[in-house]
Amino acid sequence: MQGRSNKCSAFFINPATIHVVELIELAYSKDWDKIRAYSRQPDSKAFQFMTISALLSPERIFINTDISSKKRLLEFISDNIADQFNLSQTTIYTNLLDRERLGSTGLGNGFAIPHARLNNLDATIACFIRLNQPVKFEAPDNKPVDLVFAIIIPEKATDEHLEILSSLAKIFSQAETCDAIRSAGSSDEIARVIQMAEQ
Repeated sequence: MQGRSNKCSAFFINPATIHVVELIELAYSKDWDKIRAYSRQPDSKAFQFMTISALLSPERIFINTDISSKKRLLEFISDNIADQFNLSQTTIYTNLLDRERLGSTGLGNGFAIPHARLNNLDATIACFIRLNQPVKFEAPDNKPVDLVFAIIIPEKATDEHLEILSSLAKIFSQAETCDAIRSAGSSDEIARVIQMAEQ
């Protein structure tokens, strides 16, 4: 795992040289090495990225959740986000499902990042789910998924979309982080593990 991280860190994508359409295509691709390596120019002041831990709140961290399939998982995500933010459950679910049809958002080692873009959304919404039993997710390593970080992103927030995906891919590529989350006894403990992994 460490060797893979070192390989990725040598690859730098400068968003100033990439057309916005290419950025969107990257966000919706299966090339997690490039997504993990994505970074804005260090001196860019046009965009301020909210940390992963800041995206989460206790009511959107679900532990020991009983879900039987990928479809039910996407429905669970859609239901909870729609209820908390007065959004269309159908639209969220459809957009998440459409993204999965382009290729699984499973990264491997039991982790997935279901994500979708939404019109008329002012800020990114995230939720984290730890499943009681892993579900099939068509991940690259063919392992079922039990750790899920879902994000719903404003339609025009292309840079933020890729920054979040990149950060999540880096955090959850760390085996010790995933192990700590799997053994955590509360939502607060999971939030602390994620916060420490960002540092």
